[in-house]
Amino acid sequence: MKVVKAKNVKVEKSSGGIFIGTVEIASLVDSATGSKEFKAAIVTFPPGTKNRFHTHDGEQILYILNGKGIVATKDEERAVTVGDTVLIPAGELHWHGATTDSVFSHLYITKAGTKTSF
Repeated sequence: MKVVKAKNVKVEKSSGGIFIGTVEIASLVDSATGSKEFKAAIVTFPPGTKNRFHTHDGEQILYILNGKGIVATKDEERAVTVGDTVLIPAGELHWHGATTDSVFSHLYITKAGTKTSF
C-alpha cells in the first residue's frame, strides 16, 4: 500500500499545449508512485482558465474538489461544482475549466498510458 498526502506533493505550473492559461498540477498517482494501471492528479484552474477541445483514447473521470467549472462537448456545456463526478467516454471531444468568477479544481483519473489528442 502507498499513501500519498496531497499537501506533500510538488505542484507544477503548466501552460500552452492543451491549456488556455496557466494551471497547477499535483500528480498523485502515476508510475513514479508505483502505479502500473492508473494516473491521477489534481488540476487547479484560475478563473477563466480552461483546456482546449481534446479527446482521450481511454475513459477519464473528473471529481470536482473546489469551485465552479464547466465541462463541455461540442453539443453541450454543463456547470459542475464540489462533489460532482464526470465520466468522459473514450474518444469524446470535450474541454473543461473554471468559470470566469471562480477557481476550479478537479481530481482526474485515467488509465496509465492514456493518450490525449487536441
